[in-house]
Amino acid sequence: MPDAQQIIVTVDGEQRTVTQGTTGADLFEGHREIVVARVDGVLKDLDQPVPDGAVVEGVDIASEDGLNVLRHSTAHVMAQAVQQLRPDAKLGIGPYIKDGFYFDFDVEEPFTPEDLRTLEKMMLKIVNQNQIFKRRAVSEVEAGAAMANEPYKLIILGAKDHQSEGATKEGANVEVGAGEITIYDNLDRKSGEAIWCDLCRGPHLPNTKLISNAFALTRSAAAYWLGSEKNKQLQRIYGTAWPTKEALKAYQDRIAEAERRDHRKLGAELDLFSFPDELGSGLPVFHPKGGIIKREMEDYVRRRHIEEGFQYVGTPHISKDGLFHTSGHLPYYADTMFPPLHVDEERDEDGNVTKPGQDYRLKAMNCPMHNLIYRSRGRSYRELPMRLFEFGHVYRYEKSGVVHGLTRVRGFAQDDSHSYVTKEQAPGEVKHLLDFILSLLRDFGLDDFFLELSTRDPESDKFIGTDEQWAEATAVLESVARETGLELVPDPGGAAYYGPKISVQARDAIGRTWQMSTVQYDFNQPARFGLEYQAADGTRQEPVMIHAAKFGSIERFLGVLTEHYAGAFPAWLAPVQVVAIPVAEAFNDYMDDVVARLKREGIRAEVDASSDRFPKKIRTASKDKVPFVLIAGGEDAEAGAVSFRFRDGSQDNGVAVEEAVKRIVEAVRTRAR
Repeated sequence: MPDAQQIIVTVDGEQRTVTQGTTGADLFEGHREIVVARVDGVLKDLDQPVPDGAVVEGVDIASEDGLNVLRHSTAHVMAQAVQQLRPDAKLGIGPYIKDGFYFDFDVEEPFTPEDLRTLEKMMLKIVNQNQIFKRRAVSEVEAGAAMANEPYKLIILGAKDHQSEGATKEGANVEVGAGEITIYDNLDRKSGEAIWCDLCRGPHLPNTKLISNAFALTRSAAAYWLGSEKNKQLQRIYGTAWPTKEALKAYQDRIAEAERRDHRKLGAELDLFSFPDELGSGLPVFHPKGGIIKREMEDYVRRRHIEEGFQYVGTPHISKDGLFHTSGHLPYYADTMFPPLHVDEERDEDGNVTKPGQDYRLKAMNCPMHNLIYRSRGRSYRELPMRLFEFGHVYRYEKSGVVHGLTRVRGFAQDDSHSYVTKEQAPGEVKHLLDFILSLLRDFGLDDFFLELSTRDPESDKFIGTDEQWAEATAVLESVARETGLELVPDPGGAAYYGPKISVQARDAIGRTWQMSTVQYDFNQPARFGLEYQAADGTRQEPVMIHAAKFGSIERFLGVLTEHYAGAFPAWLAPVQVVAIPVAEAFNDYMDDVVARLKREGIRAEVDASSDRFPKKIRTASKDKVPFVLIAGGEDAEAGAVSFRFRDGSQDNGVAVEEAVKRIVEAVRTRAR
């Protein structure tokens, strides 16, 4: 038996007997990479004693949890520096985010790029002082006294027991949560004096020295307090932090590459699309070249749907808003739908209403209208699975602050389908849809995937349906997802209100993850619309409805592809597939004949007969990212040949025209990358 002063703990799977009062720092002494401890599943500061019987794991600074702690600690150092630079600054919230952190401040003047450079130097000084992060549990009264000059912290303290979902999403939950209230002091290592403090749940690094010099402030921007336009506008500073300088440099290189691939920039350079102010935020227009890519995508996807047993349908852009009450989308999705259009009201000369009007809505989803098509006549089990598909144009009221190029718009075409199946057919249909989706994405050059399973939050009242319905639907999706052999990541609480969903997450050429396709199991709308089919035994049964969006939207997918290929689309998608460049004007007619042969094969080809000099024509074709450049001079014309120049600058000379045409046609028809 161990004596009363000793306890037994399990450390990284190994049982150990230690003295009562032993801390995480004691358990992981000498392991500088361990910056926080997971004690019985909860992250704790290393200076906290571990209880008897605890299961303790060391958290590496390079792990996801370790990076979050590093970044949140760096946010504190940044806020300390800001209040040194701007003593009038009032603290908002400062959570970690993907690849970094931010902190909001109420200041008289916005931060400038020069301010950010100054703050980085001040932060490095704080880091090198090796200040200690010290947790202090306090009462609400003590916390109020400590934060007396921080009005936003007092707001959070006052709302700690009933924080809204919006506040949680905006990161306020890093300040206070269930249980005790804590403040983190930054202590001077020599004197132990508190230099700076903040209301915070933690945990934090043991000291600032662990931040090293592997951090950077990236930008500043305006942000509403707690994300609400009704609140005051604050100034937000974004930053990033990594375990090493090398990791920071690698991240900065990835960001630079992402900026080079930004579809908004490439869209303008390649003359693909634009966003005219006159139309409004999030409403793109496609120029002729972008229209070619969009048409090729739609034509191919439409054909593939038909081959897979889908029936092509069409529905209007607006409907009476009662339709969306029937479907259940109102009031659940009211915030993401445009306000109603009130029409058909009539008044007499005195302004009295003689005929009441009615509200219409721009449609935000296609499924209610597909239900009406299904319900338009009686259905038999012999018709199921019944698969309806369209490029349905929908409109969603995204906040102006989140609209982003083609990847977050207010008007877009969904490649939307709805399968109506028996319960017994549901697993097979989900498998059919997933196989179809993955094959489509691969056809467009994406082949690195994982799946995400979104389920309901049983504590939330936004989900409808019984426990049994949710359990059955979730089991179907999970079973089929696991059969694919792809990694399956849980997303608790992320389901639609009417049922669980599988999301296909695709990684692009530089490793970024994009949510692409969704498959959703719906046991709600068939009942609300009274959908039925006659079963083999003559009874009337309710079908299961399965939603599937293959790309999410054509617009968004085009934006993703533009960045994936850095604008250098494979030949089958390229707006201009071939540019023929004569070495001199004397060979224009020869190149016209070559291009004519290509056009007869359906190839998008053109001759550059401009007055530009030959080298400039080559540079222009390169800038336009044309897949194939054909060059011809005197020797080529005499031999009935051309020279191939490819996008990587390599060249294949003296290729017979017939062979050149064959190569190009083959590359386009096989969708070669």
